[in-house]
Amino acid sequence: MLIDTHCHLDFPDFEAERDAIVARARDAGVEQMITISTRVKRFETILAIAEAYPNVFCSVGTHPHNADEELDITTEDLVRLSAHPKVVAIGEAGLDYFYDNAPRAAQAEGLRRHIAAARVTGLPLVIHSRSADEDMAAILTEETGKGAFPFLLHCFSSGADLARVGVALGGYVSFSGILTFPKSEELREIAKTVPHDRMIVETDAPYLAPKPFRGKRNEPAYVAHTATVLAETIGVSTEEIATITTDNAFRIFSKMPRL
Repeated sequence: MLIDTHCHLDFPDFEAERDAIVARARDAGVEQMITISTRVKRFETILAIAEAYPNVFCSVGTHPHNADEELDITTEDLVRLSAHPKVVAIGEAGLDYFYDNAPRAAQAEGLRRHIAAARVTGLPLVIHSRSADEDMAAILTEETGKGAFPFLLHCFSSGADLARVGVALGGYVSFSGILTFPKSEELREIAKTVPHDRMIVETDAPYLAPKPFRGKRNEPAYVAHTATVLAETIGVSTEEIATITTDNAFRIFSKMPRL
């Protein structure tokens, strides 16, 4: 059994065959999926998808690319919306200095609001961090000092220092198809340093399809390929990595029931 802890089933790429995609995931041993919010103002769409499939759950939050568009969304709004039984996480929120699609101050403000919501609800914060390692480490350290909150570093592609800080603060590290890319030797070396009880897997579908599907549209079924490479990287069997990452997924996403 595997869990795809991060996909985007609301994206147009999946609209025409969403039923088939969910079925293919189950056939591949991916028993449950979490479809991740990128705009709170599209939350009703995300929630409707989660409600349509017993094995699909969701989050509520604003992607850093859209941070300046949703500064009217308060921590209280996030807390209120997260009360729905299908909502098992806050986010994704964070810092993206690679694209800088939103002002950095707006990204940081949004991130702190999401952190506050994770602290209040006890739901994990799904963190997007790209080319912002130092600022992300500083914010996580500062905010943890105000009170611990659960979080995971999604689609990890940052440096070893951020992985180390994240784990030290109690966070989890999530690996995507990037782990399978030939040039990801450094990322695989980082994966070897992550405690086994802090690692999970995801697709970030429709993006970042793992080998052998690289360059094609990603989908939840393909998380099995990332899990296989993670198993090889840390020296365990595919059965063991399924158990490790699934147990970890249910621990961090503690509101999500085992079906």
